[in-house]
Amino acid sequence: MKKLLFGLVVLSSVGLLAACGNQSEETSEDKVITVAAQAPPMTEVIKKAAEVAKADGWDIQLVQVNDNVAYNDMVASKEADASFAQHKPYMEKYNSEKDSQLVAIQPIYDAKVGFYSKDYKSVDEIPNKSKVAIPNDASNEGRALAILADEGLITLTPGVGTNATLKDVVDNPKEFEWLSVDLLNLAEAYSEPNVALVYNYPTYISKIGLKPSDALFLEPNVDQRFSIQLVAREDNQDSEKIKALKKVMTSDEVRDFLVNEHGETLIPSF
Repeated sequence: MKKLLFGLVVLSSVGLLAACGNQSEETSEDKVITVAAQAPPMTEVIKKAAEVAKADGWDIQLVQVNDNVAYNDMVASKEADASFAQHKPYMEKYNSEKDSQLVAIQPIYDAKVGFYSKDYKSVDEIPNKSKVAIPNDASNEGRALAILADEGLITLTPGVGTNATLKDVVDNPKEFEWLSVDLLNLAEAYSEPNVALVYNYPTYISKIGLKPSDALFLEPNVDQRFSIQLVAREDNQDSEKIKALKKVMTSDEVRDFLVNEHGETLIPSF
């Protein structure tokens, strides 16, 4: 009888230890926040936020992807808790195309975007019938055309603004030839023959050694509709993980990092 009782006690103890172990493992896993991103400086900002989050016991893990679709796919399919890689209009376009429910949580920074030219130092030098490379996705195409209109190079349908498409170009006095290029390939278009102007973000143009100060002209005013956003899903936007992520992404430490390390290319938007 004593042996039986001893056996029950041992089994109970093992069961208790196993339960405690599982509980500890579950608690640890629950403190992990996965964030998908494609390139610097977004990936660098996530790493900085991860340093800040440790103080509150959160483990932010970066999942780096290779294109401008995978980070949304990962969040939509619940493979990642959030993403940090895009502006709200781009996210909304993804939602409409994929019938998804991604949600913009918080603007983090505004990139200094504009047009670059390898051959010309002023707008007046650009010859007629030159090629102009712009993004081939709707949200970025409209923004690029609006910048050209602000510079007086084209005229758009009145009131269309950053929602413009090439069909909205009602006056093209220099008879530009339009090259619609994937955002990831625009930097390569810079070196193509007879390409007078190339639209780009600091993230991508840096691949060929350029920065916003090298642009022929930049977007004249900050439009926070195009702020790079922290993005989550409709079903987890109010979760403790996303609240914790938003807190560290808008911390003083992250703001200082943006200003001190990337002030030449972006502007904090919080």
